Amino acid sequence: MRAPRFLRVRRPFSRPLVMAVVYANLTTFILSGRYSQLTLGERLDDSIPLLLKLTGVFSCISIVLQAILGLRRLRVLLGVESAQGSIPPEQLGQALREVHRLADFTFVSTLATWLLTPVFVNLGLWVSGASTSLEDALRIGFPGLLFGPLSALLTYCLVTLRARRVVLDMGSLGLTPELAISVAPRRSQIRLRLSLFTAIVVVTPAALIWDVCTVLAERAFDQVLAETSPVRQAALAEVLRSEALWSGGALCVLVFGVALAAAYLGGTLLGRPMRLLGEDAHRIAEGDLSRARIIPAEDEVWAVSGAFTTMRAHLADVLAQLQRAGYRIATTTEEILSTSSRYEAGAAEQASSLDETSATTEELARSARQIAENAGSVAEIAHKTLAAARNGQASAEDFLETMTRMRHDNQAIAAAVARLNKRVQQIGKIVEFINGVADKSDLLALNAELEGTKAGEVGQGFSLVAAEMRRLAENVIESTKEIEGLIEEVQDASGAAVMATEGGVRATETGTTLAQQVSESLRQIVELAGRTSDAVRAISLATQQQQGGTDLLAEAMADILRITQQSHNATKQVISANGDLSTLAKDLRGVVERFQIDPPASGGKV
Repeated sequence: MRAPRFLRVRRPFSRPLVMAVVYANLTTFILSGRYSQLTLGERLDDSIPLLLKLTGVFSCISIVLQAILGLRRLRVLLGVESAQGSIPPEQLGQALREVHRLADFTFVSTLATWLLTPVFVNLGLWVSGASTSLEDALRIGFPGLLFGPLSALLTYCLVTLRARRVVLDMGSLGLTPELAISVAPRRSQIRLRLSLFTAIVVVTPAALIWDVCTVLAERAFDQVLAETSPVRQAALAEVLRSEALWSGGALCVLVFGVALAAAYLGGTLLGRPMRLLGEDAHRIAEGDLSRARIIPAEDEVWAVSGAFTTMRAHLADVLAQLQRAGYRIATTTEEILSTSSRYEAGAAEQASSLDETSATTEELARSARQIAENAGSVAEIAHKTLAAARNGQASAEDFLETMTRMRHDNQAIAAAVARLNKRVQQIGKIVEFINGVADKSDLLALNAELEGTKAGEVGQGFSLVAAEMRRLAENVIESTKEIEGLIEEVQDASGAAVMATEGGVRATETGTTLAQQVSESLRQIVELAGRTSDAVRAISLATQQQQGGTDLLAEAMADILRITQQSHNATKQVISANGDLSTLAKDLRGVVERFQIDPPASGGKV
């Protein structure tokens, strides 16, 4: 047969709660039986065993019934007991609600069962045929009125203490203080509970002692009056007094002890949370915020516990942030201090560099002014160059025209020399012809002279004529030779003139080509000179603007130098302030390190 689910538990949470109900009811049941025996023994006589049996049976039934009803109200807790693995926070929260509600349920159910048990006992006596009067029936119900509140108070205290233990044990399953605070009820009933508990603890023992003393006194008085002998009355009175002392006194002491135990448990319910809160407050005052634990309580004390736990959590968060901020401030301050030192050195170097830069800028401004003046001179020279280039271009064009005319003239001279050479050649041919005629004339004259000589005196005149013709021929030959020499010289001169003319033509053509190239170059020079003049004017304007910008730059560099010097002085002040801040950060770090926020490595159970 498979065991019931409430017996198959892995975590014994519900068992201590149920056993607390059993222990409290059994204790008061035993005291109630003894009280019934003392107060009803003489009245019921033979029915007292049946009364005790019926009371025991109904008490056991009520205890079992309370246990079953209590387990039914702990369904979620039973599921948590038998759950495997991690448990959702929602389930833990529902289980915590059940645990908190169980104490009130057991108080009400215990009080109700103690008030109903006498009713069922009277019904049992009536069904069994035992004769009881109305006064006896009321007396049977009197133990329920006396022990019911005491039993309910004792049950409430035991269940509440066990419930607190269960809440602490649930912390190992993932029940956080935040979840416990958000789930547990916040009730303002501590005054009502204290008043009710005080009334039960005070009234129950007093009423019980008064009732026991009254019953035992009446019983002893009746027994003493029943005796007629004074000696036997005195002896019986002594016996009854001793019996009342040992029986009733012992019962009263036990009931009073149970009441004191209930009062002690009630005081523990209030004192233990306050003591734990005091310990936590003392630990927090010493700087230990590492252990966050649940301090279970009820009513206003639970509100104080929740507020204290929330305060500790918030304080731990604030101190953790403050601690991180302290470390960051210390680290950042050290970095700032180091950076400020480097920045101070850099600022000093920058100030020195800016001094040199300022001097260089002033020199640049002076140079810019000179450049602007030189640019104006260059612009004027470029303008003059442009005018000279234009004049040169006009001269080159005139030269080109002259060279063109010279080329035409040389070509005409070459043509005339060529014609002259042809005429000279023709003259040469004529001279050759005359020379040939002269040779023939000379030969004929020679022949005629020879013939005249042969003729004697008749031919002497002819010989003289022939001799004169011969001299004339010879003179002609000599003249023709001179003419030929002159012709040759003229031919040579005309050839040289032709060659010179051709060279002049070629030179004039080359000169014309060069003149064209010079004209083109001068045209390009004029164009480039125009561009140069425009560029020089732009450069002059830009240089003037640059001069103004350089002057502004010099003024700005002077301002930068002044600001840099101020920054250098401010850096020194920052370094001094960072030193103070570093000291404050160390002090803050020392203060924060007094608090321990992280849990200890051992992780012991609180």
